[in-house]
Amino acid sequence: MSAVSHLKSLQAVEMAVRTGSLKDAAQELGITPAAVGQRIRAIEDYLGTDLLMRGRSGLKPTVELLHALDDLRTAFAALERASDALDFQRTLEIHIVADPDWAELWLLRRLDRFREAHPNILFCVNGTGDVPLRLGSPDIRVLRGPGEGEPLFNEVFLPVTGPDNPRRIADYDSVHGLEGLPLLHIKPPPDGAAAPGWPDWFATFGHRKSAPDRGFHYQHARIAIDAARESVGFLLGPLSLVLDGLQDGQLLAPFPLEEHLTAADPYRVAVRSDAANRPQVQRFVGWLQDEAARTHSAMEAYLS
Repeated sequence: MSAVSHLKSLQAVEMAVRTGSLKDAAQELGITPAAVGQRIRAIEDYLGTDLLMRGRSGLKPTVELLHALDDLRTAFAALERASDALDFQRTLEIHIVADPDWAELWLLRRLDRFREAHPNILFCVNGTGDVPLRLGSPDIRVLRGPGEGEPLFNEVFLPVTGPDNPRRIADYDSVHGLEGLPLLHIKPPPDGAAAPGWPDWFATFGHRKSAPDRGFHYQHARIAIDAARESVGFLLGPLSLVLDGLQDGQLLAPFPLEEHLTAADPYRVAVRSDAANRPQVQRFVGWLQDEAARTHSAMEAYLS
């Protein structure tokens, strides 16, 4: 196990104890809860002993870890001070943690336009990009749900399918229109906000009475949207991510556009306090808000 891997694993252990959960530790470190768990397991396997146990109020250190915990806390506090003193924040880098589907299908498809105007600014989005993932919290978080941060836009969900699907709106009735037809579902991320699904849509608009949660379940929106485009079935798709396909004819909306659901919480952008005054972060957040406003306007225009 390399020294860097040791450091990352010990950081995950210390952060998990400090916050009391893998989810909160992941948010602080800018990685997924699964990645935090993998780092902790790696150091436990290397040492041949358990370091954490679950108590009533969250994760707790084992007896073995207690002997080293004060030193770990002191060491990582010193590393944070050294990072600030040496400006390890790398002022031309922006580190972002975002909703994975939104990052892949919305942000990254637009980011080249920002890069053209600001070629010297480098990005790391969800751990990959121009620069490697660094220790510490990300500069910017973009997630959907309640909490801190400025709203960007609300997501809208509506049925979509491929243009070659033989069943068109003329074949449907308001009660049994989608009865027995294949449904596509996007699994919500374990630490993300809940999204409206087919059971919610059928309860609101009808068209099906049985098994609203059956069908094909996909981990990533991109794969589910590709399946809908290939007429594998019907997807309750997030409009901001399927709008291009609807506009260029690769997808169609088989039901009246007013039959859509809006997510309870918007996408939000939150900036780490000590990064908020960096000029490149301010420029990027301004650009992000402008792009979000354009998306919101395009979604409203489509639905109208």
